[in-house]
Amino acid sequence: MIQLQNVERSYKTGPGATYVLRRISLDIQQGDFITVMGPSGAGKSTLLSILGMLDDNWSGEYYFLEHAVHKMDRKKRSDLSRQYIGFVFQSYHLLDDLTVYENLDVPLSYRNISRSQRAGMVAEILDRFQIVGKKDLYPSQLSGGQQQLVGVARAVVGNPRLILADEPTGNLHSSQAKEIMELFKKLNQQGATIVQVTHSEANAAYGNRTIQLLDGWIVNDPNTLAEAPATSSVR
Repeated sequence: MIQLQNVERSYKTGPGATYVLRRISLDIQQGDFITVMGPSGAGKSTLLSILGMLDDNWSGEYYFLEHAVHKMDRKKRSDLSRQYIGFVFQSYHLLDDLTVYENLDVPLSYRNISRSQRAGMVAEILDRFQIVGKKDLYPSQLSGGQQQLVGVARAVVGNPRLILADEPTGNLHSSQAKEIMELFKKLNQQGATIVQVTHSEANAAYGNRTIQLLDGWIVNDPNTLAEAPATSSVR
């Protein structure tokens, strides 16, 4: 489904460059549930942004469903992302001036889907997540757990092939976090590929593969037994 080859991300710092990701080579199969772990500053969120096609300033090769992402312009990458990828963010990223229903409709509005079909898809996801009674509420009227549930619902309303989750339970208490992770597990069992960034060993246990990043390098990947050097990220 996904293949990265020697992907690197850096920022200019004076005469040199600070590397956030170094020589990332990674294969992700359809149906995987992958966890990316590592200390703060390891490059986890940057890797997720590249996978989600939110970041254009990287080098290397990226193939997604046999599309050569590295050869696409920004518009084509955005169209591909909107069609196949759903995002779950730690800070929810719900639109404050839209109701729950309207927030769920937003990702569908970017696609070539009729209004009536969109209404049916939103109704189905409201029922599936048991939040029909909250469809006319605004994010400020919801608890943190409810907002995150809506965030997950928004990510999957269009039946994405890939779900990217960046610290999806970081702001939740343990029972809410477990509810979200059980939901991810169910979505994965139904065929969705998931890549999550987390510091939680409990969350990582829901996946089938854990990748460790350190200073921008993959230092451990069960599929490759990678053991990259933890060298300085500045050159």
